[in-house]
Amino acid sequence: MLTKQAKNQHLLWRCGFGIAANEIIPSNSANTKELYSEIENRSSKEPEYFDVASNEFKDIFSGIKSVADIQDIQKNISADQKKQIRIQSQEDLKSLTLAWLDNMVNSDAQLREKMSLFWHGHFACRVINIYYQQLLLQDVRKNALGNFGELLKAVSKSASMLQFLNNQQNHKQHPNENFAREVMELFTLGRGNYTEQDVKEAARAFTGWGFTINGEFIFRPFFHDNGRKTFLGKKGNFDGEDILNILLQQKQTAFFITKKIYKYFVNEQVDDTHVQWLAGRFYQSNYDIKGLMKDIFTADWFYDEKNVAQKIKSPVELLVGIRRLLPMQIENAQIQILFQRVLGQLLFYPPNVAGWPGGRSWIDSSSLMVRLRIPQLITDNSDFSIKPKADDDQQMGMKENLEKIKPNNKGAFQINAAIDWNKYFTAFNQVPKDELYNSIESVVLQTKRGSVNKTAVMGMINNSSREEYIKTTTIALMSTPEYQLC
Repeated sequence: MLTKQAKNQHLLWRCGFGIAANEIIPSNSANTKELYSEIENRSSKEPEYFDVASNEFKDIFSGIKSVADIQDIQKNISADQKKQIRIQSQEDLKSLTLAWLDNMVNSDAQLREKMSLFWHGHFACRVINIYYQQLLLQDVRKNALGNFGELLKAVSKSASMLQFLNNQQNHKQHPNENFAREVMELFTLGRGNYTEQDVKEAARAFTGWGFTINGEFIFRPFFHDNGRKTFLGKKGNFDGEDILNILLQQKQTAFFITKKIYKYFVNEQVDDTHVQWLAGRFYQSNYDIKGLMKDIFTADWFYDEKNVAQKIKSPVELLVGIRRLLPMQIENAQIQILFQRVLGQLLFYPPNVAGWPGGRSWIDSSSLMVRLRIPQLITDNSDFSIKPKADDDQQMGMKENLEKIKPNNKGAFQINAAIDWNKYFTAFNQVPKDELYNSIESVVLQTKRGSVNKTAVMGMINNSSREEYIKTTTIALMSTPEYQLC
């Protein structure tokens, strides 16, 4: 049976990015369902748009008023200028990543940002165009807790997704099936719940869907196939909107989405009874995402011990969680890009159209060693050397981008983090010295008390003062394999 504190911390890790220093004391005694209501309310406000695109990029788009302007730019721009634009866009994508990470750390809208991270992987998209990616991220964050149908349509009409899945080249004379296939396989039904003929017919319906150079959705009637189509047993002169509506009518879509959300937020080991119940309510609610998440986070079974500390933190969850528990300012913020790359989750650069697989794939022998070292590296500001694997398919040209994160004159990197330890110490002011270890462990780890190798941890603790004891115990516990779980 979990304590109230353990339940609340389980909730904070799953519907957000872990407990913040100023939440430690309130979470010890808060009513869990009331805490969830508060978390939900904090995420009700529409998110602020992240605008980090450089002036050079904005100037290109602001100067376009007509097709003639586009043709003029294409005619006059040199190959070297195109390369510089691509490199600048990569730099801006790096800024977008850091802006979103900071928001995950500091925003009260934890549920919205956590759901947005889930949808960011579900609707995996890898396009080196900062303007399009900013628009797509806003669509995702705006609709993250809204209606799934509206989210699906917004993403499907985004310039980033249409470009990534080649629908700009989908014409009635030469149908391109990429977009139609992924909409069914990855976004709605899941593999095995449609036929190859359904893919062909859906591709015909999506002909003519495209975007302008400034990222606005456009329907081009001249390229659209107006012929009669048969899709999932229905017949008609369907367009892309019709296809999405038919997909939303399928109960399989509700089941597929619910099962994926269950695996992400509850447990990789799926309880079919719970998923069927959740999916039924999700479908009946016309795909109300907020309602689905409330059903999950207020269910008694969500707090069963078998669902606690069973999830391996993604690299983003790990990095953001550390920064929330230990309030800090990072001087060399771009180091976070390097950590993401090494640990295997670089935002806006999913490995493929299916996104990050998650689960045990987050951990291998090399990434685990880096994970265990990060807390010490942050707090000691130690020199460290890291080399990402050379994989240009996943880097999408990021090699030159990463090389701009410069090491010091010894060839090593430094994080240069300034931690406000006093905010953290406050949570333990009333804890007697002989209870400090257990109190800190209950905050830092989600695993059962006693599961960690206490002898190894004690060897890293400094007893010279109460502050040093709290500090070194916290870092030692964060450096254990158990801290990788939430």
